Amino acid sequence: MYILGYFLQALSTVVHVILMSATIVVIARAVLSWVSPDPYNPVVRMINQLSEPMIFPVRRRVPYISGIDFSPMIVLLALMFLDNFLVPTFEQLAVNLIQAG
Repeated sequence: MYILGYFLQALSTVVHVILMSATIVVIARAVLSWVSPDPYNPVVRMINQLSEPMIFPVRRRVPYISGIDFSPMIVLLALMFLDNFLVPTFEQLAVNLIQAG
């Protein structure tokens, strides 16, 4: 069972890195929305392409309030929740499996 424990430990690290990377992308998207950058810039296009699949489903359901888009904030909260729930859960399962085996 210790092999599964080490796998879960590695999985928790990978999930944490992915969630933190997604958080950085969403924050960069929010900051870029304040400054109106060149839409043909490759970095801006990459950030938009990476963040749009996360933000668009929330934006469809949450209306603009006084012209403010709260969808990036909701996505950030969801990412924080997943990072604070999934990663420790996987780590605790890993520790339990390593100790049991």
